[in-house]
Amino acid sequence: MRSMTTLTRSEIRRAPKVLLHDHLDGGLRPQTVLDLAAECGHELPAADPASLEAWFVDSADSGSLVRYLETFDHTVAVMQTAPALSRVARECVEDLVADGVVYAEVRYAPEQHVNGGLTPDEVVAAVQRGFDEGVAAAGGRIVVRQLLTAMRHQARSMEIAELAVSWRDRGVAGFDIAGAEAGHPPTRHLDAFEYLRRENAHFTIHAGEAFGLPSIWEAIQWCGAARLGHGVRIVDDITVRDDGSVELGRLAAFVRDRRIPLEMCPRSNIQTGAASSIAEHPIGLLTRLRFRVTVNTDNRLMSRTTMTDEMLGLVEAFGHDLDDLRWFTINAMKSAFLPFDERLAIIDEVIKPGYAALAAR
Repeated sequence: MRSMTTLTRSEIRRAPKVLLHDHLDGGLRPQTVLDLAAECGHELPAADPASLEAWFVDSADSGSLVRYLETFDHTVAVMQTAPALSRVARECVEDLVADGVVYAEVRYAPEQHVNGGLTPDEVVAAVQRGFDEGVAAAGGRIVVRQLLTAMRHQARSMEIAELAVSWRDRGVAGFDIAGAEAGHPPTRHLDAFEYLRRENAHFTIHAGEAFGLPSIWEAIQWCGAARLGHGVRIVDDITVRDDGSVELGRLAAFVRDRRIPLEMCPRSNIQTGAASSIAEHPIGLLTRLRFRVTVNTDNRLMSRTTMTDEMLGLVEAFGHDLDDLRWFTINAMKSAFLPFDERLAIIDEVIKPGYAALAAR
């Protein structure tokens, strides 16, 4: 096996990747934001792509939640028409293909894109058109599915859950809730999660990012989440002693024993204060303890990141090799909201051969 530390960025980019946690409104190209803003008359904080990109990243890095959330005010504002949504979705696929992603679940909140008069159903249709166009142009080198998100501080979760179920055979893989965790527990949306379970539908929940163990516990034990969006605060239930021995609390042990996937987004977590650096990110410990860890981008624009960047950061911080990156990738594919036979086909026909080819170089 060739050591990953000898590989170049371009070689890492060629490795097959699986992305489970990526926000459509957090991954726009700066030029696209400028173009769409000009079309709809939205005022932006910068007038050229480089300056606008820097503003997004600096605002996300500022340590101010207000400034961080302001970045999404601008991206969402320019995603209020069907052509705009389709363009953003198509370009998302193009960018992921260029990054070596072979399977992706991309999430967004339909309720945030109806200010221009679209219905939530029309929003989903527009995004699907863009995804279909991007996948067709890529010659089938990638499979992309939507995750429909409800905002946890709003009261439309049942509506969005029903929308996800109605679209589940047409490109939507599942449901999610997002937004500020503190003061907005997932149990406020228990009716939506109970409906989804009755319908045999898949869902993930943002939990354990800015808020701690109670959020994770509610997401799993009350709501029945199949995956945890972020989940970094599960380390609060893990004790590492001075001699290096480790003891898992009841919740952490349950998460590991049940192989509940953690949708981890290292660079984003640093921006939001969940970790001070990649080297100190809980993903290192959780990987060593063999939790079901997956690696994700969260918001590619705000974090100026790609899956290649995320993987390279882990290689540099923890000395991970090609086997580790293959493990992350297969973890994610096993955890995808895709039928079992389709997951297995991607693992056996795309991921394993792709990593084998890299190892043989």
